[in-house]
Amino acid sequence: MSAVLEERPSATATDSAAAMVAAVRALADGPLRDAADATDRGTYPRALMQALGAAGAYRAHIGPGAAPGDFASAIRAMAEVSRVCGATGFMVWCQQVCGLYLQQSGNPALTGEFLQRHISGQQLGATGMSNPMKAYAGIEPLLLKATPCDGGYRVNGTLPWVSNLGADHYAGVLAGVEGLQDSQQGASREVMFLLRCDAPGVELRNCPSFSAMEGTNTWALRLTDHFIGADEIIADPAKPWIARIRAGFILLQTGFGLGVTQGAIDSMWAVEPALGHVNQFLEDRPDELQAELDALWERIETLSLTPFAQEKDYFIDVLDARAHASELALRAAQSALLHAGARGYLLSSDVQRRVRESHFVAIVSPAIKHLRKEIARLSAPEMPT
Repeated sequence: MSAVLEERPSATATDSAAAMVAAVRALADGPLRDAADATDRGTYPRALMQALGAAGAYRAHIGPGAAPGDFASAIRAMAEVSRVCGATGFMVWCQQVCGLYLQQSGNPALTGEFLQRHISGQQLGATGMSNPMKAYAGIEPLLLKATPCDGGYRVNGTLPWVSNLGADHYAGVLAGVEGLQDSQQGASREVMFLLRCDAPGVELRNCPSFSAMEGTNTWALRLTDHFIGADEIIADPAKPWIARIRAGFILLQTGFGLGVTQGAIDSMWAVEPALGHVNQFLEDRPDELQAELDALWERIETLSLTPFAQEKDYFIDVLDARAHASELALRAAQSALLHAGARGYLLSSDVQRRVRESHFVAIVSPAIKHLRKEIARLSAPEMPT
């Protein structure tokens, strides 16, 4: 049925945005569906990633100058892809959020023509912000260290998991600056920059095999005295810049969970004619899950109207919506497996693949436990000074 994605357009979508989502849907239901199993098992879908760019999947949320665009339509495009192939949907998010970094950098070397090539899919990029997000939440230390030098910084360290990479790709990453602090007394200082994979001092290293989504081109990045200059700087200092874009970063990622959920619901309806007489006794039936998904879509579309808002209560709502998308994907994927029965336990089954995709939705940064930790921290009563 795919009622949410196909029958109800975004409340904020223009005709051009609706046409973009329709073009993405056509790719998803055609060549992307045909490639989903191979992508899950390890084939990087470069041509499809570029075709999605040509269809406009990476452009909607990029507004004029530094203004936000149509985040809801960008999320909807990602959900259309994730409904069919979670691995490709996740890489769409990588590409979309990297475009957000470029736009918000204000750096002429990274905006203009460079940004246009990125959002059209001619160039492909990634985000290496899993470790920094965990570092800001007090979960782990920053793994990249930048040392000031003449004309910029020298960066050393290793990032263990960065997806949508390749020899000619790039990623937005962050490093702690040694020996410098920002304007807050005693606070750390970080620099965010664009890391080009083919630059001197950059090495791609193999990661252990995943249980799913092997075609995401996920690598470890090893930096050895890698120089970054003015043309690579996204934000310096990075902390206030991240406070501006963090809600948009997380909102964009909800499309991954929303799409996996919708795909699971579609799978339930597909077996209803044959198995509905016994599936009626299961919990989390497709009509119930669809209603919950519809309500979550409406909530996320409302939040997407102000993706750069920085109020604490708004950010808590964004975190909670992202957590809800993860939890709903887990429930829907498990229920789809139970609805399918033995046929859903075959390794070749899209239901089985979606179960494994839903696990990634729940553990990719920010993971459910990370989200709940931040919600608890931000919701705690402030101590009087």
